[in-house]
Amino acid sequence: MLEILYDDGPCLVLNKPSGLLTQAPRGIDSLEVQVRQFYLERRAAEYGPDSRDAGIYLATIHRLDRPVSGAILFARNLRAAQRLAAQFEQRTVSKSYWAFVEGQVEADEGTWTDHLHKRHGMAQAIVVPADDPRGKIAILHYRVMARTPLGTQLEIELETGRTHQIRVQAASRGHAVLGDSQYGSTSSFGPHLEDERLRPIALHARTLGFRHPMRDEQVVITAPLPKVWASVT
Repeated sequence: MLEILYDDGPCLVLNKPSGLLTQAPRGIDSLEVQVRQFYLERRAAEYGPDSRDAGIYLATIHRLDRPVSGAILFARNLRAAQRLAAQFEQRTVSKSYWAFVEGQVEADEGTWTDHLHKRHGMAQAIVVPADDPRGKIAILHYRVMARTPLGTQLEIELETGRTHQIRVQAASRGHAVLGDSQYGSTSSFGPHLEDERLRPIALHARTLGFRHPMRDEQVVITAPLPKVWASVT
């Protein structure tokens, strides 16, 4: 069942669950597949079962990593998709993330700047020296929300958008996101699941702000935390 946060004209914002791919090859379940099915069923309910045979236009404007939860935006027509994509490219979209990381982050707020390289053929990124030609600059700003014996809760705003950026930058400073064994976390997050691909990590896309592509009105969406967060907050 999709958790719909905003449904207006060509814009749909969902609260993505962890463990689900945003997009996937044919035959593999993903959020995109589920959204297409949602629109097919809606159209069939309005216009009859024969309407299901027509195509569905759906644009995935941005992605969230499989183990990450939170607000994600889809567009239902080409014009809206182009206008929304332009906002992401021009960095006029506002996004904040909540993360719970291992250890105690000392400064109450700060900026992390690194150069990241996405390893060829792998869904993984590493920090490289500033003079490494493979590296792309990665900048984020954080604010400490709480410190507990389990670690530190952060609110994060990305200035850049690199592969696994928050996860890599936090882990490189000894503050891996809870549950993120791919980047060195030794702490569990939520109930143990045998399938590692389904395991959540403590990273959540909390807010998403954009201009409505048809009415040019500001839209700001807040995604509720999954229940698993009760174990750390």
